[in-house]
Amino acid sequence: MTEPDLTLYGLRLSGHSHRAELFLSLLELPFRFVEAASAAQREAAAFRRLNPLGQIPVLTDGDTVIADSNAILVYLAVRYAPDSGWMPGDPLGAAQVQRWLSIAAGEVRYGPALARLMVVFGAQADRATVHAAAARILTFMDGHLANRPYLATDRATLADIACYSYVAHAPEGGVSLAPYPAVRAWLARVEALPGFVPMPTSSIPEPV
Repeated sequence: MTEPDLTLYGLRLSGHSHRAELFLSLLELPFRFVEAASAAQREAAAFRRLNPLGQIPVLTDGDTVIADSNAILVYLAVRYAPDSGWMPGDPLGAAQVQRWLSIAAGEVRYGPALARLMVVFGAQADRATVHAAAARILTFMDGHLANRPYLATDRATLADIACYSYVAHAPEGGVSLAPYPAVRAWLARVEALPGFVPMPTSSIPEPV
């Protein structure tokens, strides 16, 4: 296998960017991080050639361009760690991982992630609705994790990487994790993985 030539375009405070950065670190893959913090940077012609939607993160691997954080996770797992179990090869395991990738892009995004986006970045949404959505998915996750170590299988997979960042930083959006002991234990297991790197916290105080 040729030496990877990886560049990740993202934002340090973005959970979408962090899940890609975290997985690159877990795989011990060298990469460059290019901060694309401003809307002007993401609207520039050079960036739009990488992702016409102007969204982060984007990964380049030589001439290969992958947009979307979950797509990046799948690409890296299949390209650089095909037999590691991050993306299970059996039908049931693969389906379970895909389910949680969808939850990361759906329920987690519009619950804990959006609550944080409102506080940290000033996004506009109905607070009660968003917090209710966060409580629903966190309650579901807590029950799901009550008798299992990880989300999809008995070991860490892309499911855990996709869901970790915004759940771990839910308190920055005013969503307390205190009622969810199984979720907090799962977060600790992810944080204990060799190569784990944290996402920077904002300056917003966490709820009591």
